[in-house]
This record gives sequence, C-alpha cells and structure tokens, in this order.
Amino acid sequence: MILSCSCVKAQEQENLQARKYIRQGNRQFRANKRKDAQITFMKAVDMDKNNPRAKYNLATAMFPLEWKTTTKEMGDSMVNFFKSAVEIEHNPLRKSMGYHNIGVIYQAQKDFQKAIDAYKNALRNNPNDDETRYNLVLCQRQLKNQPQQNQNQDKNKEQDQNQQDKQKQEQQKQEQKQQEKEQQEPPMSKDNAEQLLKAAMQQEKKTQERMKDAQQQPQRRRIEKNW
Repeated sequence: MILSCSCVKAQEQENLQARKYIRQGNRQFRANKRKDAQITFMKAVDMDKNNPRAKYNLATAMFPLEWKTTTKEMGDSMVNFFKSAVEIEHNPLRKSMGYHNIGVIYQAQKDFQKAIDAYKNALRNNPNDDETRYNLVLCQRQLKNQPQQNQNQDKNKEQDQNQQDKQKQEQQKQEQKQQEKEQQEPPMSKDNAEQLLKAAMQQEKKTQERMKDAQQQPQRRRIEKNW
C-alpha cells in the first residue's frame, strides 16, 4: 500500500508539472515565441503522455505563420500529434478542432481525400462549424478537378515535347539543304585549273628573278649611330 500510494503521488506531481508546462507554453505561443513554446509543450508531453491538450498545443505551435509553406515532413509530424490528441480527447469541440487542423494540413499537401475525411470527422463532433464545412466543400471540388488538372499538365508537357521535336526536325532539314547545295556546286573546269596553275608558275618565276637580282647588287655597309 505504501508503494502504491507513492506511485500515485509521483504521477500526480508529474501531471501537475505537465499542466504548468502547458500554461507556460501558452504564454510563449501568445508572445509569438513558437520555438520556445514547442520545447515547453514537448516537456509537458514527456511528463504526461495522456494529456491531449499538451499534444494538441505542441502540434499547433509547430504550424508556421504561413501554413501553406509547411513541409511534408513537418506536416506528417503535426498530423501524428493531432491524431494522438483526438484519440484521447473526450470534449467534442476540441476533437473537432483537432480534426479540422488535420484537414488543413492534408489540404495544403493536396491530399484532398484525406482532408475530406478529416473535415467530416470534425463536423461529426461539431456540426455547426461553418469554416470546416466550407473547407470540406472546397476540397471536394478540388478532388473532382484534380484529374483534369493532371491531364492539362500532361497535355502541356506533350505540346512542349512536340514543339522541341518540330524545331529539331526543322534544323535537320536546314542542315541537309546546306549539304545538298554544297554538293551541287559545279566542279572547276580543266581550262580554269590550267590557267590558275600557269599564273602561279609565272608568279614564282618573277619572284626568283627578283631574288637573283638582289643577290648581284653590292652590299651596303650599315652604320649605327650612338646617341
């Protein structure tokens, strides 16, 4: 009995400390100190793993100010904390808020079917939540249009590829025409070749004669002056 009472007392102290951490984390969150709030809420979760508010607040503090910029890894981590919170939460309004946030994360990831399921669970716990209902309808439309969007993307890729292929074919045609043009140029005639050869021989003969005359001229002495 003494051992049992000691364990219960220790658990009560841990739960009390967890609630203190939750209040401290809430103050940090309101002061926009989200990183500090995350650390404090994590301490609360470690102290009392069955406290749904600690897990819910931890996941909420992990949300960036621009929730659409949430990474896939961070989003999955938040979903796990929200799911753990709603599984042990008994208050339907709080369960609804947890499911709503799960839907927001999945919607940002464009996983519209999971977002729809989360929003439906939120409305089951709070049918009067108009914001959740709006998000549900929006996700249903986005899911319906998603195949068409994928088809449009595939069509655009196909058009770009066709355009590249067309440009490549046009370039090959131009190169082929240039090669054919070069091949069609008439070869040099025999008369032209002989005339060019004769002119070259005459020029060479004149060059040799000038060199011979230069060698026969007396060499002049070069005088350099010093300044």
